[in-house]
Amino acid sequence: MTEGKTADVTEARKMRFEAGTLLVFDRGYSDYDWWLDLTRGGVNFVTRLKDGARYGVIETRAVPQGSDILRDEVIVLTSQQEIGPAARLRRIEVWVEEKNETMVFVTNHLKLAARTIARIYKERWRIELFFKALKQGLKVKTFVGTSENAVQIQIWTALIAMRRRT
Repeated sequence: MTEGKTADVTEARKMRFEAGTLLVFDRGYSDYDWWLDLTRGGVNFVTRLKDGARYGVIETRAVPQGSDILRDEVIVLTSQQEIGPAARLRRIEVWVEEKNETMVFVTNHLKLAARTIARIYKERWRIELFFKALKQGLKVKTFVGTSENAVQIQIWTALIAMRRRT
């Protein structure tokens, strides 16, 4: 993990989320102990599983025929196998036609349909593309504040400044 990603994970670990919250983050946040803390706090997450992650399969679930879901498994990471049920995760393998590749997602949400988990992660990409366009088109390089109100003010200010230039 790069130094920047390590700092991001450290900052993410400091954040507190209400039970029932669903987080979606990239695989740069592969901190298995943090994932366990989230699970114990009732916080769900969806992310990508890093290549080479070591795990054991506890259960193989049926997948819808003819769908893009290739596998749906309940797993436990090798490093957490002694912990018990709190360490159980879902590993969902999906064929992504647009990219012509397989992606593997992991979540601690054991009840949502596999297709729903895949769609949740896909929506994350739409948000990423929005912020990329925002940063490039509106020349917003960083956000001074990160609360919803602060981000909205910065976006509106950038839109007004852009309008005045045209």
